[in-house]
Amino acid sequence: MRIVFIGDVVGRPGRRAVEALAPRMRAELEPDLVLANAENSAGGFGIERKGISELERAGVRLFTTGNHIWDKPEGVTLLDEKSNVLRPANYPEAPGRGFAVVEGLAPPVAVVNVQGRVFMPSIECPFRTVDRILGELPREVRIIVVDVHAEATSEKIAMAWHLDGRVSLVLGTHTHVPTGDARVFPDGTGYVTDVGMTGSYAGVLGMKRDAVLWRFFHMRPTRFDVAKGDVRCDFVVADVDEESGHTLSLRHLQWRVEEK
Repeated sequence: MRIVFIGDVVGRPGRRAVEALAPRMRAELEPDLVLANAENSAGGFGIERKGISELERAGVRLFTTGNHIWDKPEGVTLLDEKSNVLRPANYPEAPGRGFAVVEGLAPPVAVVNVQGRVFMPSIECPFRTVDRILGELPREVRIIVVDVHAEATSEKIAMAWHLDGRVSLVLGTHTHVPTGDARVFPDGTGYVTDVGMTGSYAGVLGMKRDAVLWRFFHMRPTRFDVAKGDVRCDFVVADVDEESGHTLSLRHLQWRVEEK
């Protein structure tokens, strides 16, 4: 099975990038499943129904998120409305769900979403949370994708070692900066510290650079808006053995969107 996971989609430029590149992705890669982290897809912060619908039409089957999932009230309501939109499973007593089995796919694929705690809110333990979820999944589910939305590289790598051989993929998100360490661990788990970002590289992590620079100089709050121009899509392509659930190969790609 071939799985494509698209890095954090930032605002309208990111959504348009997924839409524009979808035909090429289908033709060149022929994925069986396309996943995306969408927590920044609505104006850079949170999710909205319109943006999720656009990404669905482009072929994304299921969405992971992270700490920004709570930024827009409409996005929070979507967590209970849509079974294909996840939030980090280790938020206590939160709406929605932190894992799901993709509907209508054979063999079945489970996706788990957790958030790190280093330099981030001190929520429940992501390691124990994943262990609990793995115990709840049906035994016939052998292909399991884990999105670790975390700041610290050490926390993500530690998660990969903890899950090696028990899940198919451990994919880091959140920093919007792709890392060059895509690999397969000894017992068959594919790993990358951060998939990267789908959005404008003309700004700072997808946001207009002037406002970001102003905040660094003055250390006071200011409004951040989504940047435009130099739009790229960071994603990984994984080939997974359907019987064992082990990853056979994992590679990172970055495609640019043609400027019009």
